[in-house]
This record gives sequence, structure tokens and C-alpha cells, in this order.
Amino acid sequence: MITLYTFGPFFGLPDGSPFVTKAMLLLKLAGLSYSQDRGGYGKAPKGKLPFIKDDGVIVADSTLIRLHIEAKYGFDFDRGLTQEQKAVSWAVEKMCEEHLYWAMVDLRWMDDANFAVGPAHFFDSAPAPLRPMIRAIVRRKVRKDLYCQGLGRHAKGDIERMAIRDIETLSVLLGNQKWLMGEAPCGADASMFGFVAGLLTPEFKSPICEAVAARPNLVTYRDRIRAEYF
Repeated sequence: MITLYTFGPFFGLPDGSPFVTKAMLLLKLAGLSYSQDRGGYGKAPKGKLPFIKDDGVIVADSTLIRLHIEAKYGFDFDRGLTQEQKAVSWAVEKMCEEHLYWAMVDLRWMDDANFAVGPAHFFDSAPAPLRPMIRAIVRRKVRKDLYCQGLGRHAKGDIERMAIRDIETLSVLLGNQKWLMGEAPCGADASMFGFVAGLLTPEFKSPICEAVAARPNLVTYRDRIRAEYF
């Protein structure tokens, strides 16, 4: 039995993290049963979620989870794709995870109004007198992470413009197809769904979120996958 370590549902999403949502969808696409454990963050081997325990084997990181599924269970997430399609799929996945992700972090954590309705509540289980201090410490760390990654060095409007280019790219590539690469899902769909769904949550206000909502094919994509798998 596979155990997937998660944060838990937030903002009407299967999980507050697009990477955990990605891992969930990968397991579902592969037809693998799993249980969830929401108490694993403190023992995460790389200090992040998700990770899985599969017959005693620990695999940390959503992409490594995918590779583990392919190697152990013989499930090819990109079956039927041409080499060119596989390359585009991988590029889309990394655009979402290494660029669009940080724009999502910025809009959720650095915008005061979005922070108040979103990430601030991650710490509601802490003793009330300590919450303001914990929130300030974690938020300061996130700001540092954004700066070190590079996106956090830019003005808010510039971050939004670059992220909207990502959104436009996803919409153009998806077109009228059911999945990113056609009629069947591929590995990148698990990642793409996590980010599209995460940016369509009504709690957060941003031109980036508006850009996703303004593209009907992305909204339909989210709705279809959510209805079928979650």
C-alpha cells in the first residue's frame, strides 16, 4: 500500500500544494490505490511535501514519485507521445513548476490581502499568542526564497506580466483538446492541473488568476479533471 504525505485540502482544492495535487493525480492516472497522511511534514526527508512510502521505500519529490511509479509499476505516463511531444510536455511541466509556481507563491504570500485569506490560516493550529510571530517568520523566509530564486527581485507588475505569458502558453498549447497532448493524459497534465486549479481558487485576487479565468479552455480543463478524478 502506498502512503502519500499531504498537507490536506485548502481553498476548495484537493490539496493546498500544486505539487501534492500533482502526485495525487499521478497515482490516480496510474490506477494505484493510496492512503493519505496529513501529519508527515515534520518528517519529510527533504523538508517538503509530497513524499510517499511504498512498501517501506520513501520517495520524496513529485517528479521522483512519477519516475518511481514508471520504474516499479511499468506505467508510462507519456505512452503514445512522439519524441517532440514528450519534449514539449517536459518543458510545460518545468515552466509550471519552476516559473509559474513562484508567481503563485508571490501572489499568495506577498500580497497582504491574499495572505490574510490564505496562507495565514496554515498556522491556525498554533497557540494563539504565537501565531503572529510564526506567520511573520515563515513569511519572511518565503520572501527570502522568492528573492533567491530570482522572481522576487522584480516589481509586482513584472511578475504578473511574465506569469500571464505562462498562462497564455498553456491555453494555446491546450487549444480544444481534452488533455495537453490530445485525447489521453500525459505526465505534464498532472502538474498543469495542479497549477490551473490552484490559480482558479476564488479566495485569491490577482491579474494572474484573472488571466486563467478568462480562458474558457483552461477552466473547462480544470472542471473536467476535478469531476473525473476528485
